[in-house]
Amino acid sequence: MGQFSKTGVTAHDNACNLAEGIRQAAVAAAAQTPAGQVAVNNAEIAWARSCIASCKTNNGGAGQEAFIQVLRALGTGGV
Repeated sequence: MGQFSKTGVTAHDNACNLAEGIRQAAVAAAAQTPAGQVAVNNAEIAWARSCIASCKTNNGGAGQEAFIQVLRALGTGGV
């Protein structure tokens, strides 16, 4: 689900890109099992939450809706 960020807000891009790198590493390390899928889902959730926090801190709150939708799709209710 993740992707590298290029919004032009350096602090936000750096935070989201760091989270994306961590997400990619977790996905690459996950086994092809139900437990591995749980690990992937958790990595996706952590990535989206990190990006939301960065939107609030570095981007005036702009852009967080897409990450909230990811969280909803992953069953967290958007939080």
